[in-house]
Amino acid sequence: MTKNIVVLGSLNADNIMKMPRMPLVGETMALTDVTTAPGGKGANQAVAASRQGANVSFIGAVGNDSNGQFMRATLLTNGVNVDAVTTNSEVPTGSAYIMLQENGANTILIHGGANQALTTMEIDADVIAQADTLIAQFEVPLDVITTAFKIAKANNVQTILNPAPAVYDLTPELMRVTDIILPNETEAQLLSGITVKNDEAVLNRVSDALLAKGVARSIITLGAAGSFVADGDKRWWAKPNKVHAVDTTGAGDTFIGTLASVIDSDFSNLDEAVKRASIASAIAVTRAGAIPSIPTRDEVDAF
Repeated sequence: MTKNIVVLGSLNADNIMKMPRMPLVGETMALTDVTTAPGGKGANQAVAASRQGANVSFIGAVGNDSNGQFMRATLLTNGVNVDAVTTNSEVPTGSAYIMLQENGANTILIHGGANQALTTMEIDADVIAQADTLIAQFEVPLDVITTAFKIAKANNVQTILNPAPAVYDLTPELMRVTDIILPNETEAQLLSGITVKNDEAVLNRVSDALLAKGVARSIITLGAAGSFVADGDKRWWAKPNKVHAVDTTGAGDTFIGTLASVIDSDFSNLDEAVKRASIASAIAVTRAGAIPSIPTRDEVDAF
């Protein structure tokens, strides 16, 4: 069955700066390349879900500028409905500055722009009420996310929270209306207060800390080490698919969008959904860029 997914989140123009390695403090280094591409965690996750065959609508905001037009066109080209994307004439479209090293690792700086200016008044409640799943990240204001998740749960819509970047606390109010939380290892450490290591006992402690905040399920994505899943008392380590990483930008977003596109409303197929999401993100890291790297459903099927 084709799922109806709504993504509440960020739309950014990504400025990608390629370099041999991160410069030292005070060092001047020549970049090997500079490019601009569509991005933002919200956009990436929406495109990932769409490429897996889901019907996807987006709730967010752009500035009244060329980057805003660029992001709208990108979503439309990738089959994402933009009727609930508003235009803010006061601030620019969000932007990201991605420092990409030769080994595929990246460091990202964000300017929120229109994403951070989004208000609860711009939430399209009807779009959410008609969805199967609502996804959000921490690149839009916390009150907007909380309000949207409350609308979702009032209409029996599944909610998936990507607390990235970890700039907000996991409030009891938000956790009560969150079905599953998906931090990466850095975010899990900041949110739990526990140093994350690729050790099962440690990951169980981190998962316990996350679940104790009131959410029923968590998936900690661990990059090349795979992901650690906690569904209440049931725990398992989903091992990774071994590939040669070229660019890890957008890998986590690909995982989340893919997971949302196939997960059942009761989470009964969580194990299989995680496996498919892992395959999609493994394919993504073998390619450059965020949205350009996201695979289609046929590519995941053929992996």
